[in-house]
Amino acid sequence: MQSPLRVLAGATAWRKIQQSGLKADDIEVMVGASGGPKWFCLYGLDQYLLGQFFAGRSKPLHLLGSSAGAWRFSCYAQQDAVAASARFAKAYSEICYPAGADVSLVTRISHTVIDQVLPTAQHCAEVLTNPVMKLHLIVDRARGLTKVSNSLLQGAALGLTATANLLHRSLLQFFYQRVHFYAPGACAPFMHSAELPTEHVALTSDNLRAAILASGSIPMVLEPIENICDAKPGRYFDGGITDYHFNQRFSEDGLVLYPHFYPNLTPGWFDKALPWRRVKPELLHNVIILCPSDSWVRSLPYGKIPDRKDFKLPDAQRIAYWQEVLQRSHELASAFASGNYQLELL
Repeated sequence: MQSPLRVLAGATAWRKIQQSGLKADDIEVMVGASGGPKWFCLYGLDQYLLGQFFAGRSKPLHLLGSSAGAWRFSCYAQQDAVAASARFAKAYSEICYPAGADVSLVTRISHTVIDQVLPTAQHCAEVLTNPVMKLHLIVDRARGLTKVSNSLLQGAALGLTATANLLHRSLLQFFYQRVHFYAPGACAPFMHSAELPTEHVALTSDNLRAAILASGSIPMVLEPIENICDAKPGRYFDGGITDYHFNQRFSEDGLVLYPHFYPNLTPGWFDKALPWRRVKPELLHNVIILCPSDSWVRSLPYGKIPDRKDFKLPDAQRIAYWQEVLQRSHELASAFASGNYQLELL
């Protein structure tokens, strides 16, 4: 039977695995992409990695996420990470919006998920002080025309941003400032490897929830988070704008584990419609991508993994679909745990 899981490794990672297998302590960095409910297909892997693969780990593991990836990794950094991930999956998969809800109401309802991810000050403290799981997340602060609040002008600003990005990805810096929030004392190997100018802000009890919310604040879908504590004043949006799947060197020496929805990586949100714009291969030499196989995806309801378009479905139908994907995501974890996969070269 064909494995539900694909494991793709860059040349350095491939040689390392061939020589000594894939060991938890060889992983220095984990990466979590944007993608909204696409992450439901990775839920079982998250549960296995947290509950078994990384259990007992004592050396730091740097977690770099944007949008949904940032939310996932805020669960990783809690004391009972398995339970936190389960709370996130339940809250997100069961969320409902009234017909005709405006951006303000969608935002208020969406923000209730953070109360399940980080229900108490103690949970926030666990994320900030975790000696092993070091949280890093990307948020984008609006610049220039993208700072406007009028929806029509926002749409025009996004169109202009997309045009500039089409010309060259570096032009994004004139529309959004990339901001890297990091756990106190966490000196990550990717701290200064981004291709876009980056500001660095330490996470604290005063800005943790706001930074996580901002990292998932999709323009024109959710309201931005304004004036995050310890960061520069401004309107903060989804980190996936600049870092949809990331396009940077994550580590020089250690391996990088990247549970992902796809076998390929797209740098930024505006690059989704640009099939020629992919992450540079030379940045992936030590990266290991775990992703569902095409046959597994085809076997799901509707023949695809979840996405935000599913909100067009009736709530009961959508929730049932998402629950089935969450349950079946454990098939990927079982394949990974048992070695039931073919190692492929990226």
